[in-house]
Amino acid sequence: MAVTVEVKDLVEVHRYTRGLIGPSTEPEQLVKAGGRIRTVSPPGCWGPMITPHFVGGHEVSWPVAVDGAEVGDAIAITIERVDVRSLATSSGTMITKEAAFGSDPFVDKKCPGCATPWPQTRVEGTGEGAIRCVKCGAECSPFGFEEGYTIVFDDDRVVGVTVDAAVAHDFALRAREVAALPEASEQHPILIYEPHTIPGTLARLRSFIGNVGTIPSRDMPDSHNAGDFGSFLIGAGHKYAMTEQELAEHRTDGHLDCDAVRQGAVLIVPVKVGGGGIYIGDSHANQGDGELSLHTTDVTADVELKVDLLKGVELAGPVLLPVADDLPWIARPFTAEERERGRKLAERYDIRPSGPVGPVQFIGTGPTINEATDNAIERAARLLGIGQAQVRNRCTISGSVEIARLPGAIQLTMLVPMDALDRIGLGTLVREQYSLAE
Repeated sequence: MAVTVEVKDLVEVHRYTRGLIGPSTEPEQLVKAGGRIRTVSPPGCWGPMITPHFVGGHEVSWPVAVDGAEVGDAIAITIERVDVRSLATSSGTMITKEAAFGSDPFVDKKCPGCATPWPQTRVEGTGEGAIRCVKCGAECSPFGFEEGYTIVFDDDRVVGVTVDAAVAHDFALRAREVAALPEASEQHPILIYEPHTIPGTLARLRSFIGNVGTIPSRDMPDSHNAGDFGSFLIGAGHKYAMTEQELAEHRTDGHLDCDAVRQGAVLIVPVKVGGGGIYIGDSHANQGDGELSLHTTDVTADVELKVDLLKGVELAGPVLLPVADDLPWIARPFTAEERERGRKLAERYDIRPSGPVGPVQFIGTGPTINEATDNAIERAARLLGIGQAQVRNRCTISGSVEIARLPGAIQLTMLVPMDALDRIGLGTLVREQYSLAE
């Protein structure tokens, strides 16, 4: 990758990729291992979805190379800050407009009036007919709401409440300001649509990053860098189409919509191109497990990450060390009392107790939840050098499966023997994350 020769302790990113990530989005900056990346992350999903010249469903930061990162290494990303800037956002369940796209409404958008692919557009007024083709004037957004809402946040970003038609219209009139879009953002803010169902609904807020990681080794839409959304690329009728084998080879599963990828968590990601190419996008104000409506509260956020290079740690997909409170109860580190009880029980039956263990979440993605789970089990077995049956057994009695996003992004939590984590190069990170004794 051709990047500036200067290696920085802190890299600030103010450029975005218009929905594409991969080798063509070549990093322009280089951060040292142990350094930090800072950006203002524009909303993902709805804003980019209604911006027809974007080739993906997000607007992520321009990738940053990590000094010394080579294919076959891993990068540990510590989420240090995800602070919501937006005052409000709009979201909801979606419908698509067949005349405004080819095989995929997130990717190959076109104007229904003049058939221009990925047309430039302007905003005229508010509401779902506001996105207009610059060339012919036709309404050309490929998405509308089946049912949508607008939600406003309190000053401390602790709670939000959905608003009525009058407030939604006011926000639509000053949508870019209310969304707090960064200057370089090119998306049309979804607040323009002014949806206003379920007014007065209260929601707790806890921000996280929905799409973060390393760039794939082949160009693809940013929202499709996962096994579920990515499956829409298989056999597609546009230039970013892939085979099933190519998707598995090139994707890095950055788009997880996993609410545990929040401040304090460590996401360990594979390097599939030289330098890795760390990108950030699709921050959310909140989300319940599963993201049942497929979209949630997309926001502008101040994000800061610390990146550490793990040489020779070859991953098939991401590994997550969530904040301890986010671990399933059954897979949390054992207390001193629990360990002592276990020692006495093993002694009673003349069994040699196993050594210390630490919690790890293996990420799996696929077209369905079952396929995503199988993907995580296979990745865990391959990385640890054990059989899939052992992974299933351990995760049944001392682990868990959690749904990050329907249809197919999951977290497989497993209490892994520390000697195995040391062998694969993750032991030190797990000890530090959970304050485990040596």
